[in-house]
Formats: sequence, C-alpha cells, structure tokens
Amino acid sequence: MWTKKNIPDLSGKTIIVTGANAGIGYETALALYEAGAHVIIASRDEAKAAEAISKLEATGCKGSLEFIALNLSNLGEIKRFADEFKAKHTRLDVLINNAGVMLTPASKTDDGYELQFGTNHIGHFALTGHLYPVLKATEGARIVTVSSMAYLRGSINFDNLKSEQDYDAMREYCQSKLANVLFSLQLQRRIDAAGDGVLSLAVQPGANKTELARYMDKAVYDAAVKRTGPLMEPWQGALPSLYAAVEPAAKPYVLYSPDQDGGYRGYPAEFEITSGGRDEVIAQRLWEYSEKETGVVYP
Repeated sequence: MWTKKNIPDLSGKTIIVTGANAGIGYETALALYEAGAHVIIASRDEAKAAEAISKLEATGCKGSLEFIALNLSNLGEIKRFADEFKAKHTRLDVLINNAGVMLTPASKTDDGYELQFGTNHIGHFALTGHLYPVLKATEGARIVTVSSMAYLRGSINFDNLKSEQDYDAMREYCQSKLANVLFSLQLQRRIDAAGDGVLSLAVQPGANKTELARYMDKAVYDAAVKRTGPLMEPWQGALPSLYAAVEPAAKPYVLYSPDQDGGYRGYPAEFEITSGGRDEVIAQRLWEYSEKETGVVYP
C-alpha cells in the first residue's frame, strides 16, 4: 500500500501543481511541501490561493511555497504564467497538470473552446509546451497529467471542440478526460523519439469528495454516489499523482489509479490504458489540432 509516507526527501526540487488551492490539488501540494519541495501554487483565484498558502504554512513543514496566477482558460494568461516562472526559475522537476472543471453549464474559454475541453486539455497542452524547455533541462523531470475514469466513455469530436454543433456536459467532460490520456501518451512518444530524459505520466484519482462536482444536480450526484459507493477524501485521491510525481518505479504508457472497485477507491496501482486512450492516430490528430490552435509548438 503506497501512501505519502513513501515520498522521499524533496529538498531542492521545484514542483508546479495547477489547481493547488483546493481538493486533490491542495492535498498534492501539502504532501510535496511536507517532503521539502518548493511548490508553486498555480491558481486562478488569488484570494483562494492565499488562503491555501496560509493553511499550508501553518503546518510548519520544511518546504517552501510560491503563488503564480494561472488562468487555464486564457492562452495569453498561460504564456504570462510560464514567462513569470521562467524569469524566476531555471529548473522544474515536476509539473502536475491537476486543475480541471467538470459538468459546467454550456460556456467557452476566452479563446473560444468549449470550457471543459479548453481548460482540461488545451490549457494544459499550452502550459506544458511553454514550460517544456525548462523540464527538458532538468534531470529526471516529470509531467503528471490528471485524467479520470470518465476517459473510458470519451471520444474526440473534432467538429465540435468549440461547441460548433451542440453541448452535452457529460459528453464534453468525458472527451476532455480522454484528451488528457491521449496527450500524456503522445507526449511520451515524442519524448522518446527525441531522446529527451523526461517522463510523461497519466493518472486518475478515483471518486473523491471535492468541489469538482459543484455543478452536478443533487439528484444526479446522489445517484452517482449510490452507484459508485463511498467517496474518498481528497488526500487519498492525491496519491496517484504523488506516486507518479516521485516514485522511482513509475513508468509511462500506463495509468496510475486507485486499485479497488474499478478504480474508484484504494491506493495507487498500475493499470493498462484501454485502446481508446492508446489510439495513436487520434492522438496525433489531436496533437496537430492543439498545436495549430494554440500556436504552441513543442521543441
């Protein structure tokens, strides 16, 4: 059973956690901070980030903390975040692409993408691309992308990524989570082809009590909990991300997920990614679309 007690000393490591002000992101940041890392709290809401940092600092852990504002629904703001980070830091040991939105009312990012796809995938694609030169220059760097078991029900509709046709909240969420898996694996293929010493790892946190479900109708939420069983606390949902971020045995091309009840509960374990997540043709098409749309071309 792998827990945060297995995390080694992280003194001298610099780690970015997107969406670190609440839920699984907060617990991820806390565990890394406890282990001595310098943790960048990358959050859209400065007030909530300040509150989170205050709570973290009150624990008296041995790491250090820094806030840099990040709005994943705005490509210009993503570049600004990356530029600010690179102006202050010359190394990045781990980037944890944790932030996300789920089942939002029909809406779009500032750049016109459907909000869930635009935030969960496009935002992190652009962020990772801007930061990749620093990751590449850091020995043993890792990129952890947080997906969901919802990826199993996803498909990429390239004709509706900006809600050109219609909108279905669950369909779009599943699509964005499949995009996270496709991105993580395609990035590793490109890393391998280039001979870069970076790991791109995919995780999913299981079913957890977080603010992510705030847009769900109560009846739908209650039915989902009845179907899936008790929800885990966020600290446990953070464990797959933490495992991928620091465990020497972690490897790409698999999914790190809770090990019980079909991935809804438990402790980190390695699972095979289904054929939809391993589709190299769709992954390449999604990569080309993402580069063209964002203007972010990986070195």
